[in-house]
Amino acid sequence: MRWQRRHVLVFSLFVFWLLLAGDFSAGNLVLGAVLALGIERYARSFNPAPMRRVRLGGVPHLVAIVLWDVVVANVQVARRSLGPLAGLQTCWVVVPLDLTDRTAIALLGAIITTTPGTVTASLSPDQSHFLVHGLVVEDAQRLVRSIKLRYERPLKEIFEC
Repeated sequence: MRWQRRHVLVFSLFVFWLLLAGDFSAGNLVLGAVLALGIERYARSFNPAPMRRVRLGGVPHLVAIVLWDVVVANVQVARRSLGPLAGLQTCWVVVPLDLTDRTAIALLGAIITTTPGTVTASLSPDQSHFLVHGLVVEDAQRLVRSIKLRYERPLKEIFEC
């Protein structure tokens, strides 16, 4: 099944509402649906570009990769940060982007920043590359390859760009 981005947004807002409310009564289900639809419609006014379809099949795989990387990076950064500071090998890297969808680019930036030890510092004006700071970088090119293979490639598949 192919969902449009707005369907994903409405569904996500609805689920988040139910989780935040902690009440699955009929009235709360209706309220959550009305809020989700209303917020999506309001948010759509900020982005006049037509909605594109997304492939949700790759989402669980990407989420699993990101969660795993967050756990591993937490351990690595904690071990290096609590040890001698000489173990930190900070580096700025430029990550060229193959993504063309603005939402996919924003998600990639968020994923990079969510992973401990890396921060997306800026996006070029032409949206062709990110400037990323790494706290523990032994090989800058390996970091770039890892970001492109582990995060950008699945986002390209999900957003078909």
